[in-house]
Amino acid sequence: MTSEVIIDVQPKDISIALLEDKQLVEYQNERREASFSVGNIYIARVRKLMPGLNACFVDVGYEKDAFLHYLDLGTQFSSYDKYLKQVQSDRKKLFPIQKATRQHELPKDGSVQNSLQVGQEVMVQVVKEPISTKGPRLTCELSFAGRYIVLIPFGDKVNVSTKIKKSEERSRLKQLIQSIKPKNFGVIVRTVAEGKRAAELDQEMKLLLKRWDDAITKVQKTQDRPQLIYEEESRAVALLRDLFNPTYDGIHINDQAIFQQVKDYVSLIAPEKQEIVKHYTGSVPIFDNFNVTKQLKSGFGKTVNYKRGAYLIIEHTEAMHVVDVNSGTRVKKENGQEANALETNLGAADELARQLRLRDMGGIIVVDFVDMNLAEDRQLLYERMCKNMQKDRARHNILPLSKFGLMQITRQRVRPAMDVNVEEDCPTCFGTGKIKSSILFTDQLESKIDRLVNKIGISKFYLHVHPYVAAFINQGVISLKRRWQMKYGFGVHVIPSQKLAFLQYEFYDAKYQFIDMKEEIETKK
Repeated sequence: MTSEVIIDVQPKDISIALLEDKQLVEYQNERREASFSVGNIYIARVRKLMPGLNACFVDVGYEKDAFLHYLDLGTQFSSYDKYLKQVQSDRKKLFPIQKATRQHELPKDGSVQNSLQVGQEVMVQVVKEPISTKGPRLTCELSFAGRYIVLIPFGDKVNVSTKIKKSEERSRLKQLIQSIKPKNFGVIVRTVAEGKRAAELDQEMKLLLKRWDDAITKVQKTQDRPQLIYEEESRAVALLRDLFNPTYDGIHINDQAIFQQVKDYVSLIAPEKQEIVKHYTGSVPIFDNFNVTKQLKSGFGKTVNYKRGAYLIIEHTEAMHVVDVNSGTRVKKENGQEANALETNLGAADELARQLRLRDMGGIIVVDFVDMNLAEDRQLLYERMCKNMQKDRARHNILPLSKFGLMQITRQRVRPAMDVNVEEDCPTCFGTGKIKSSILFTDQLESKIDRLVNKIGISKFYLHVHPYVAAFINQGVISLKRRWQMKYGFGVHVIPSQKLAFLQYEFYDAKYQFIDMKEEIETKK
């Protein structure tokens, strides 16, 4: 199996696609100015106590207060609270955590009103992004995740991933970490640390310790509350930290700065693989070049076709996601309806496992498969679904088919489900139903080019249009593009873009900054 990561960096957002055997299996899109990502740490104030919920609301700067349950304070909350006061008592010299004294553990059956008070400062970490009408979900059990280890301030244990089975290796890693970790820190050893040398683990330990020092220094030096004191790595690097596999065949990035960040990170964790990180400089949009755009258009939406006429219908509600499996226009097999239903359902299980990863659907998922009468067929479908979900990094649980033919799946949800709108608004009428004559579209483009070159003074630019329109502009020996270049200079470049609708266009300057060439009369609805 070949795996490739494609990273599309735009001025306003970053999109990351993971391809397995050229098929899109994971997609993430995040605005560049987006905050409240999972892993971010804040110094914030308690806004309101809710004794009935045994929880409180905390102001972290989001429009809705974040939620912090008593059980998420963690057993070492008292130690954090006292250390926080010690740090803020001296603005010049930082009190080292190694000298902090451990306080009594918080009882699990305690109450929030006995532990917190309104206006109290707390260090909190985001564990769930804002979803729908809810604010972020927080914890006071802070952690700093690296590739090989997770560092936990005020922890006292070294835990090794249960996926590392060899007892000798588990003992080696535990003893190694015990010898290099400082006082008042706990460590979780991740699965990928298996077989790693002491130098590699020590290097990452120092890196994570520096992140903790930088975060607590911000608490000491600043008085603004709420305050972001530690920001999770960029999405590109954070995704690679969790996903990176030595079998990757390529990581392609269309931005120089992000390319350098990713290359530095890969050279740190796997120096022998740094050559797979490549800076994409082609004129065609990077997602178009790797066939990601087309897969996005076909993979999202309410209806998803998978093979031989069968399709899924996926509905998202506030409480759960509902999936209906339909055989569609499939031709029935010679050996009967049962065999046809089984083949349809097995194909649906393959596609559904991909859709859960692709859309990052979390919470409760209920699937209505085509009815099957044989118990062995239902068991085969359950086993196929379990096998397909083994590739999924999110925690999940799958129940066998119920007597109504429904399969229930729960999947870890830490951020809103990914939703890509595959429907396109008409770029010329904006829903009014009336457009200028299509044959005049190229005349309209030429007037934009004339204004851009002769009035605004931009001589080199890229005009992105639908591939069909680009083919029309480029056709012939003396094409329309060639005539434009002869008239306005050779800085005119026409680029086909699959993300654009039929009569939609976008202009970009030489530095690939978007140029808004829409006239007021065009944008009126």
